[in-house]
Amino acid sequence: MKMRFATLLVEVLTFAGAFQAAEPLRQVQTIPLPGVEGRIDHMSVDVQTQRLFVAALGNNTLEVLDLRAGKLLTSITGLREPQGVFFVARENKLFVANGDDGTCRIFDDSSFKLLQTAHFQSDADNVRYDAAPNQIYVGYGEGALGVLDAATSKKLADIALRAHPESFRLEESGPRIFVNLPNANHTIAVVDRSKRSVVATWQLEAQANFPMALDEADLCSAKSIL
Repeated sequence: MKMRFATLLVEVLTFAGAFQAAEPLRQVQTIPLPGVEGRIDHMSVDVQTQRLFVAALGNNTLEVLDLRAGKLLTSITGLREPQGVFFVARENKLFVANGDDGTCRIFDDSSFKLLQTAHFQSDADNVRYDAAPNQIYVGYGEGALGVLDAATSKKLADIALRAHPESFRLEESGPRIFVNLPNANHTIAVVDRSKRSVVATWQLEAQANFPMALDEADLCSAKSIL
């Protein structure tokens, strides 16, 4: 598990360059994760300092990796099934969602000191960041998106959904959020984040719609298919 994850990490980092050069992906480095056991979940990156933050769900830790040196820097312990993680450079904060206790814990990015804890109903999962209003979105529970102010960590709103949200993506050129709801008959909920409500539901033929990527250039054609 540890070595397999490290290989995936380096391949993902080289994806952009390999795509532009029309070359296949290749492994360039392996980063061991000593002492880390169990499932790995989401990741976030600090591009400026070249650090990667890895939610080690099965290990109840957040692993901080130095990508330049290719080594583990430190581990944040005491978490409860960390799932989603997002680094907000503007606030120098790490937001870490925990599935077991439904919290989103906010850490200082320099000292890794716990600053605040936001409480949700249960199963805090995916985390996304909306840069313009400086807000964090957390998918959680039996069906909701929670909205936090990234500066104060104050809870601003909850957006009700029909089932637990898996991966979701924020539209950059508009106000929508696209949310995978595999337990609601394999649908995608379209949320208007200015109205903070669901404005449409897209039915999928596929099942187990967990991962999601958003290419806005192809969004109109994808919508017509769905």
